[in-house]
Amino acid sequence: MNPSIKELLLNSNKNEMIADVNSHPEYFNDLLELSILDHQPYSWRAAWLLNSCMLENDVRIKKSIKNIIEAVKTKKDGHQRELLKILDRMKLTEKYDGLVFSICMDIWEQIGKSPSVRIISLKFIIKIALKYPDLIKEIEFLTQDHYLENLSPGIKNSAKRIIEDVNSTK
Repeated sequence: MNPSIKELLLNSNKNEMIADVNSHPEYFNDLLELSILDHQPYSWRAAWLLNSCMLENDVRIKKSIKNIIEAVKTKKDGHQRELLKILDRMKLTEKYDGLVFSICMDIWEQIGKSPSVRIISLKFIIKIALKYPDLIKEIEFLTQDHYLENLSPGIKNSAKRIIEDVNSTK
């Protein structure tokens, strides 16, 4: 790992980190590579910072979409959340939509997972379902009480609003 990246991720505030990445374009690829690894605490912070430094549908990330999707499956909650945020900003192909939909369904159904990664997963599920209307019917069960009871009140309300919005578009 580039020692400068390691130092950047541990010793700077977010605005300083973004400024450093913007002034050293080579850091972007280092962050991308690190974000899919499991070298904590650096990897999840790399994903977090990458999300703040990337563009919508960033061409620098396109070549790594499959690797990011594969990485989501094996990471812990906070790291999964940050990787999903990166993917959410990318235009995914139909092939990748299916993979991400499946991963997000698995995350959502694990009621013991962090509410923050679960709500990001739910948002991604809805985003993909809206692209493929046949999936909308299948997501109604996601609001069953046992999926919502471990969420904080704020996230529970957010989940209910998301589902209500989807139901109103049917």
